[in-house]
Amino acid sequence: MLPLAAALLLWVLATNAVLAAPLSPVRCDVATGACMVFNAYGTWPDRSFCKVGEEAFPSTEQELVDIVAHGVKNRMKMKVVSNSAHSFPKFACPGGTSGLVISTAKYSSRVVINASSMTVTADSGVELSRLLQEIGSHGLALPSSPYWNGISLGGLLSTGSHGSSLMGKGSAVHEYVKAMTMVVPATEQEGFAKIVKITDQDEDFMNAAKVSLGVLGVISQVTLSLQPIFKRSVTKFEASDVNLEKEILEFGKNHEFGDVSWYPSKYKVIYRADDRVPVSTSGDGVNDFTGFQPTLATAVEAQRILEEGFEISGDHTGKCATGLVQTQALFATGEGFKSSGGVFTGYPVVGFQHKIQSSGGCQASLSQQLVCPWDPTVRGLFYHQTTVSISVDKIQEFITDVKTLRALNPAALCGVDLYNGFLMRYVRASSAYLGKQSDAVDVDITYYRARSGNTPRLNEDVLEEVEQMALFKYGGLPHWGKNRNIAFGTHTAAKYPKLQKFLVVKSKFDPDGFFSSEWSDFALGISGGSSNLPHCALEGECVCSLDSHCAPENYYFCRPGRVYTDAQVCRFVPPGTA
Repeated sequence: MLPLAAALLLWVLATNAVLAAPLSPVRCDVATGACMVFNAYGTWPDRSFCKVGEEAFPSTEQELVDIVAHGVKNRMKMKVVSNSAHSFPKFACPGGTSGLVISTAKYSSRVVINASSMTVTADSGVELSRLLQEIGSHGLALPSSPYWNGISLGGLLSTGSHGSSLMGKGSAVHEYVKAMTMVVPATEQEGFAKIVKITDQDEDFMNAAKVSLGVLGVISQVTLSLQPIFKRSVTKFEASDVNLEKEILEFGKNHEFGDVSWYPSKYKVIYRADDRVPVSTSGDGVNDFTGFQPTLATAVEAQRILEEGFEISGDHTGKCATGLVQTQALFATGEGFKSSGGVFTGYPVVGFQHKIQSSGGCQASLSQQLVCPWDPTVRGLFYHQTTVSISVDKIQEFITDVKTLRALNPAALCGVDLYNGFLMRYVRASSAYLGKQSDAVDVDITYYRARSGNTPRLNEDVLEEVEQMALFKYGGLPHWGKNRNIAFGTHTAAKYPKLQKFLVVKSKFDPDGFFSSEWSDFALGISGGSSNLPHCALEGECVCSLDSHCAPENYYFCRPGRVYTDAQVCRFVPPGTA
């Protein structure tokens, strides 16, 4: 993401950095006692504040039971938040102003490896980076995981987070859950809270609990099945995208952990051929993805200033040129992959599973000068994410439609080049009621977000059309932790045929809805609707139906899509033109 990061990092390490603990998602005013919950990016999709009445930081299961009992006894809405809160949607917000937020920041002491049964049992607050390291140190491997390791075990399960694979059980961590314990509301006679133990033999409960959005209760501990340790061999190579729609599925079938980064404006694809190899294969490489490393705050601020300048001036050429330089620099330096010895010497990069499957590092920085690129304490990267899984039988048509849209103005898609293009990962159908309903290609798009919710983006209509095309024309399933609000709502039920089974389990675990909120009810299609306020389409709070949903004062009006004509998008219409 930041091609100068490595050089800047060396410079900073030679200076005296100012140390500070990372911001907690739960922040309270010492004078007033008022508390609010934030995500890692500092801003929720609707830009509202999440106020809460009480916060709690349990460190043991008994403390967790006592806290839930306190909430139930006092009829409080409750939500769980991890130490980092990396989900974009507001699943961590109880709603109202008097709710109880339960942080798992201190609920992370237990990681127990059972070598004979090849399982690991861990507290829900354990960070993925630590979990993978512990597993690998015992000669075992978790077959799949998300690419970002700064997420908690409970958080990644609740949102269905995944890596990339069409083989075996697929790329989602929840497919490896053997058992879990949850703390859920209970009757007064039961003490207002109780522990529920779920195993993979409890099919109905497990299928609901392993992707639950946090609405069933609090995940306490999780047991995952493991495999003997193995190595992976990674090779990235560039190619034209001329045959992408024909090659996308075959590539996924041929490479166990492969993925594809598509740069539509450049007519280019970067394929990641990533396969399991024997542990005897030479190599001790690591994955230190550049965009996840501690980065000089002034560097990410400078990158943001540059991008804002392109937006304000309407400079397509500047975005395209900067994107080209950045992608070329990242590819040439291995994008953070390092060979044995800690430097990138070319492909293939071979390393143990726990050193290749996931990456991070910036989340552990204690320096105010070295931050994650999205750190809200600096004016660095600020962006939207649209992440949609499109069924394997529809992905070819989607790619063809995007190419048709691109042909009208290739430069309109240069903005995504600054955020690693369209990252396309492979996912398998899941038994989880809220998991993937079929084998699919997950299309992950990150793109510029204005500091003001009333400010339109350059070429906004193009990515809005792609977003609506993926969600509505091709019926794609939204990633529960990585989307704008239009990805959820009334169409949820039609996309998840087993939603009613999930809701039945929800009514058994939490019949009074202590762990539900207006937002989670909206996301599940239970109640609520999209915004109808001025400018709501600019932030993905609605699909525009009126010009006022866009920014008519800036000549952005609601218009039909150019390729997917059922789309309604905010398009710049210069003064004096029709």
